[in-house]
Amino acid sequence: MALRQGADRENIMKKGVSLIALGLFLTGCAQQDVADSSVVTSNDPVASAAAQSAESGEDTVVGNPTRDAFFGDLHVHTRYSFDAFAFGTVATPDESYEFAKGKPLMHPAGFEMKLDRPLDFQGVTDHGMYLGMLPAMTNPDSPAYIHPEAEALRNAESVGERRAMFAAMIPYLADTPGNEQYVSMDVVKSAWAEIVRSANRHNDPGNFTAFIAYEFTSAGGLRDNLHRNVVFVGDRAPIVPFSRMDSPNPEDLWSEMEVWREAGMDSIAIPHNSNGSGGRMFQRTYYDGAPIDSAYVETRMRNEPIVEITQVKGTSETHPALSPNDEWAGFEIMPYKIATNIVSAVEGSYVREAYQRGLELAEQGVGNPYKFGLIGASDTHVAAGSFYEDNYWSKVGVIDATAELRGSVPGEGVNQSTSVSTTGEAEQAAAARTRDGSGRIYRDTYYHTWGASGLAGVWAEENTRESIFDAMRRKETFATSGPRMRVRFFAGEGLEGLSMDDADYLASAYAEGVPMGGDLYGDNAGTPVFHVWALRDPLEAPLQRVQIVKGWSDSEGMTQEKVFDVACSDGLSIDPGTHRCPDNGAAVNLTDCSITADVGADELKAAWVDPEFDETESAFYYVRVLQNPTCRWSTWDALRANVEPRYNIESTIQERAWSSPIWYTPS
Repeated sequence: MALRQGADRENIMKKGVSLIALGLFLTGCAQQDVADSSVVTSNDPVASAAAQSAESGEDTVVGNPTRDAFFGDLHVHTRYSFDAFAFGTVATPDESYEFAKGKPLMHPAGFEMKLDRPLDFQGVTDHGMYLGMLPAMTNPDSPAYIHPEAEALRNAESVGERRAMFAAMIPYLADTPGNEQYVSMDVVKSAWAEIVRSANRHNDPGNFTAFIAYEFTSAGGLRDNLHRNVVFVGDRAPIVPFSRMDSPNPEDLWSEMEVWREAGMDSIAIPHNSNGSGGRMFQRTYYDGAPIDSAYVETRMRNEPIVEITQVKGTSETHPALSPNDEWAGFEIMPYKIATNIVSAVEGSYVREAYQRGLELAEQGVGNPYKFGLIGASDTHVAAGSFYEDNYWSKVGVIDATAELRGSVPGEGVNQSTSVSTTGEAEQAAAARTRDGSGRIYRDTYYHTWGASGLAGVWAEENTRESIFDAMRRKETFATSGPRMRVRFFAGEGLEGLSMDDADYLASAYAEGVPMGGDLYGDNAGTPVFHVWALRDPLEAPLQRVQIVKGWSDSEGMTQEKVFDVACSDGLSIDPGTHRCPDNGAAVNLTDCSITADVGADELKAAWVDPEFDETESAFYYVRVLQNPTCRWSTWDALRANVEPRYNIESTIQERAWSSPIWYTPS
């Protein structure tokens, strides 16, 4: 018997309802009214006239002291982002928040998008540079109407015309002297004020959290991705966001965030797409090349406690070249720098290696600048995150809205370029046809490397700005590739003998150990016991295995890594030699995307002791949860088009979740 993914979501949900009732994963709700607040300057806490409104009220939301799992998306673009608008997105922040709360939204290509379940929180993160400028370029009453590229924007209709217009805009987006004359700060302030008002309108403590946020979109060197999403905790924000047109240096962003913090506007920055950073996201130096020192470590950790590990433009956990002994290291790799066909450097671009570098720097006495937690996000540019393989509706609007444009099915017009030339090379290179090994011809784009990902998970006392922000601060967060898997992770000597089935287990685990994002120290840790508890998404495939990924610094100062399976589905036992679960037999029928029924687990638990633990070695541990295989979105595209899946891309996917690490430091 097989179970059809997607078509039978409702049936899967019915089968999984009891899972949600587990006390460990209950989500409580309470209601609170909130009004808009004021936008303030970074150095003058005076309300902006453009965004002035009433102070927010403060009712009490009753929280859960052992914390609930909340899911959200902190990387969402609407019409105010220059690229989203260029590619056809006209949805407003208000419409995006309504989508997150469960209402349908029209895709720029004309079809309906709708979540199967509302999100718990969201932040609209439009690009800080050129914020609101492109919509204003279509308004005859706006000063932006006379922008040199305004007419091209107004006349752009086809995919090719929109991409050409986007490419023409790129030179205006840098901090090059003279570019400021083409930006109307009145337009920027007005758009930002509306984004702030929208977040405050939709924030509903206890039911739905809307964060004031934006994207700092820096590109250092040769299109090295150094992007961050900046998220504010409260109902106030600076009068304008700090953007790459102020400085492309993330360290200057941190300095500005310190100013905001002193003015009562705390925020965090969340790096994303380190996979496209050309090795610069997790380098060993300052932006200018000077060696990292303790001041850098303190500043970065204060401002960047979490990192986005997965989203539509690829997963940044690790790379097969960095982790050759990890069978699951090649998951949803996008190998290129953002919006280019330039291959990104591997070293310095992936999270696991960053954790290892952090251990190295700490042992050198510098400190650890890469002691961050993990979340996922979508990076949608259609105002609506697409998290499901069986209902992937694209990322960037009309230019990837169909299976043909995404390169998942063959079609006419494949010789038309859908890539942007950023190196001055001829467009013909990007326009070349590609064959998949079976003779079929596809568009040669990087869109087939994109994924239907991802989501941020947090463990928080309540669904409020303050509580979720605090969870991110303390790094009690986890990431998923889209499904709403839940994962708990505790460690400590005091967990030995503690039963995960006890009614008061969670209270005891918090009292006797540390949760994900926490620290263990050699002077009081002893030999730590690790507790892992994972629960499947009732609308998705069952769980296959739970793993703990360990990285450590050995006696010679060399960093190492190893993956341990710690829990297997279907009553299977871990091989003590390989530390691997046997294959549980789960399979996918590519003719209809059905999956093997009655295989896999609803939940997996494990109490684990590192068999190679050395109290003298610094180490980190994080959890990776794997589902049974299912069809990838590209295979769903092929199935609906009644063609075979593309030969040279993965047909199936093992969705997963990652916890934030727990770090061990010797005495």
